[in-house]
Amino acid sequence: MMGLALGMGAMLAACSGSDEGETTKETSGDATATEESKKINLAYVEWDTEIASTHVVGKVLEDLGYDVTLTPLDNAIMWEAVSKGEADAMVAGWLPHTHASQYEKYKDDLDELGENLAGAKIGLVVPSYMTDINSIEDLTDQANKQITGIEPGAGIMGATEKALTEYENLADWELLQSSSGAMTVALDQAIKNEEEIVVTGWSPHWKFASYDLKYLEDPKGVYGGEETINTFARVGLEEEMPTAYKVIDAFHWTSEDIEEVMLEIHGGVDPEEAAAKWVEENAEKVAEWTKGIE
Repeated sequence: MMGLALGMGAMLAACSGSDEGETTKETSGDATATEESKKINLAYVEWDTEIASTHVVGKVLEDLGYDVTLTPLDNAIMWEAVSKGEADAMVAGWLPHTHASQYEKYKDDLDELGENLAGAKIGLVVPSYMTDINSIEDLTDQANKQITGIEPGAGIMGATEKALTEYENLADWELLQSSSGAMTVALDQAIKNEEEIVVTGWSPHWKFASYDLKYLEDPKGVYGGEETINTFARVGLEEEMPTAYKVIDAFHWTSEDIEEVMLEIHGGVDPEEAAAKWVEENAEKVAEWTKGIE
């Protein structure tokens, strides 16, 4: 398992359960072995989408014999870790809007592999029973003039802070910092009581399958248009771990795929178990990612 020296917030979660030390390359005398390392570290931010996708990729690599470490990190640290080679890859980059600042900062030090999921979206979300509220401009004094957000530093939080300044009707509104989990708990409680609530939302996400929700129209375009979720690797991974790189590069799925895994996890299934179940039940799609690999 590869350890990351990234400060107090870095926690390690082993997909394989191995408790070996740092990843090193076998050497014979002074020569570096040409054999591909079987230890790989995937960084991710603890959002429902990224928990699902990273565990699925980790399971596929594990089935190919890799010793996989999954490392949950703050969003900004995740980008930094891959750019510095302290993590091998991530499948968690939301572009072109959500992670625009991190992308601009680190793109020159990353290997950009392209999108792994299309049709993603971010914005402000309310329950559909708030029938008179269909646009951000319709907000006046609902929900105690509060927007329930997630972790500080998340791209959607930055966009929402911008919305508070761009929309005059939100000038005296407050953005509450919490976490992805706390936001969905607050949403669940409000819906059970049919109370007003405005949350920072993104899709794909299991909440849209579980509740009747709607995005608020964003006439000023603060939240941008359609997003894609993208894969990035550290520079040098392709040469050092070509097989793992090939799998990570080939990884691509749909909103329906990821929502299956997210719903399982939301229902109480361990992320590793949910990922293993999806991989087993979608062997054809997984075979596309591992084509040509023995």
